Formats: sequence, structure tokens, C-alpha cells
Amino acid sequence: MTIAIVGAGLGGLALARVLHVHGIDAVVYEREASREARGQGGMLDIHSGQRALREAGLIDGFLAIARGEGQDMRLFEPDGTLLLQEDTPDDAPLDRPEVDRADLRDLLLDSLPDGTVRWGHAFTSADDGVLRFADGGSAPYDLLVGADGARSRVRPMCTDARPAHIGQNVVELGIPDVDRTHPDLAATLGRGNYWVLGDGVSFAAQRNGDGRVRIGISFYRTDEDWFSRSGIPFDDPAAARARLIELLPGWDARFTALIAACDDTVVPRSISTLPAGLTWPSTPGVTLLGDAAHLMPPVGEGANMALLDGAGLGLALAAHPDDFPAAVEEYEREMFERTGAAARMSARVQELLTSPDAARKMLAFFQPD
Repeated sequence: MTIAIVGAGLGGLALARVLHVHGIDAVVYEREASREARGQGGMLDIHSGQRALREAGLIDGFLAIARGEGQDMRLFEPDGTLLLQEDTPDDAPLDRPEVDRADLRDLLLDSLPDGTVRWGHAFTSADDGVLRFADGGSAPYDLLVGADGARSRVRPMCTDARPAHIGQNVVELGIPDVDRTHPDLAATLGRGNYWVLGDGVSFAAQRNGDGRVRIGISFYRTDEDWFSRSGIPFDDPAAARARLIELLPGWDARFTALIAACDDTVVPRSISTLPAGLTWPSTPGVTLLGDAAHLMPPVGEGANMALLDGAGLGLALAAHPDDFPAAVEEYEREMFERTGAAARMSARVQELLTSPDAARKMLAFFQPD
């Protein structure tokens, strides 16, 4: 029987890999033209997702590309007060290491047989066991797995739920090769995560494996149209950086200096989620994983849940190779319980980030009594 996976993200590739380990073929259809078609984003905190990589036989490869120093953390208030500094010893266990998303994706892609991923296949619809693509092509399937992210085209086959804006808008920027271009700022940033939490605004900086610092400035308690009213001229990067600094009155000069040092990559992103604990009646011939199934606030759980989804569905299919409906029901029961708990926890963290005393509340979260 034919297993078709729509989407070559982490979850879809983890599913294909676990199936391959168990001698089951699958085909992954990806709309991008190639693995190099676009950037894959920044670093990921992989913790529970390591279980999935073990099931995939890739844990050693993961540990070889993971950055233990990415577990370091610095937490500040906007006036420059340092609330928390955690520096990871070199021999510390890799409980929550950072890894470049592109490197992790390459690890999964390289573990699959040639031809498993069909690039340039933009899924449009499916019915009667046939997938249809934007170029007019088609392909048969017995089980369709929607691993196609937040804007999933497969999701409507399972549920009417749609992502909703959660009152957060993010501006993404970056400093290239920070150790060479701005060694003074590099020393300030440290090796891992760098957070500044204010009232309704957060600033997060994170080192990438290629030496770039990825920065996200989040504006909370804002609506979907906020960018149009913000006065940020995204078509003029220098002016956009200046406007962002204006939007942070009273912030310590160390933080605004990081914004001033960014290059011309300035990207607005509006944040949406699916309802926490979303479920649906098991549907013959189709299921979902990753953001297609449980889009959460971006607080560090999404990639881990996607990896676990892929491994969990792969193991269920391997246990029931002649009964796809039973395998899907088994997978969905476990997935609903696990990701519902993760989504509720993520929502609690999101609530802390949006609170007036966010820095102190986050400190208490990291260091409970």
C-alpha cells in the first residue's frame, strides 16, 4: 500500500525515515524545487525530540551536529538588569542542545533512499485515493499524511479548525558572522540564548551554527493589522532598524546596539496557533502531524512534537502494516494526549511573556522554588 507524505519538514522526514528503518516505503511530496530552495530558519532546542531521532537511528549523527553551548542562557530586564546567567559546562549532558534547523533537515534527508522526496510537487487536493498537484500531475495513495505545516492544505480533510492570530507580531533581523564583524557585541551575547523581556515586548537573540546571530523582536497584545500601523518601513532596512529602536524607549543601549548592527534582512511575521488540545474523529486514509495538526506558540515545543509525531506514526504503521486505520487511530490517540499537554504548557509560557512583569515571571519559571 502506498503512503504519501505531503511536506518535507522535520516531521514528514522523520516519518519517512522511521518507515524506512522498518522496511516500509513511503513517498514525500514537497512543493519546494530542491532542498536548497529557501533558508530553513534558525536554531532549534531539541529535547524530547531526541527520542524520535533514536527511533530513526540518527541520534549519533544528531549529537555530532548539536551545540551544547546553545544551552547557555542570559535573561535581562529592559533597563539592563541581569536576572539570570546560565553557562553550560563543556562536559554537561546534551539535554536541550541547539541545532541548526537546516543541518537537522539535511541529516534526515541524507538518511533516506534516493527518490523518496519528490521535489517540486505542490499539493493542491486529494480524493478517491489520488493526489493532485499544481502542475497538473497526480499520484495514487492509500494513506495520506499531511505534514505541510501551518498553512496545511491537507488539514481540511480532517478538521475545520483554522489557525488564529494570538496577538503577537515578530520582526526578525540578524547580525552576520558576529565574532568577526562585532566582537564586542559577540562577547555581550555569549554562546547561547539571550532574552530581554519588557512590558508587551520581548527581544530574543540566538547564535546560529554559521556564526550569524538571529534576532526576533516580539510585540505582544497586538492585532493582525499592527504592522501596517507600526510605522516600520520594511522596504527600507536602515529606517526599519531606526524605527524599531524608537519602539523600545528606555531600553539599555546594549540592546539597541544589537539592532543597529543588524544587516538588511528585516522580516515581519504574524504568529497564529491552532486551538490547544485540537482533536478530530479518525478519518480513513488521512492524518496529520506537526504544525498541520497542532500549531503552537513559538516557545520551543513545535519541532520536538513534529519529530515525535513522525516517529510515533512510523512505529504505529510498522506495528500494523496491514491495517492502516488501526495504526492511525493508535497514533492519533497518543499524539492528541502528548501534543495537547505541550500546547497547554506553551500557552502558559506565552501568557508569561505577555504579562507586564514578564522578566521576573520568566525567572520564576526557570528557577521555581
